[in-house]
Amino acid sequence: MNLTLNQVISEGHTRILCWYLNNTSKVQIARITNIPNWYFERTVFPGERFLFEALPEAQLEVCRSADTGSIVCERILCDRLRVEELSTAD
Repeated sequence: MNLTLNQVISEGHTRILCWYLNNTSKVQIARITNIPNWYFERTVFPGERFLFEALPEAQLEVCRSADTGSIVCERILCDRLRVEELSTAD
């Protein structure tokens, strides 16, 4: 049975708002790989930042090509990419 993203997340899971910035000069591919039946993949251009919703335990895998021609990937826990809301004192 295939589940859509909304079905996977709506089953009692708390979504968090996350952001990522590509601060390299290379095009990157960002994807979430550790949540079953969930497909999220995006091309991220140099200097681009984007917002996305994810589960706190999701991992964003970011891959780019290295100067040697190999592919370099890093994984970042989405909870570390959470957007923090600042409170303002009246």
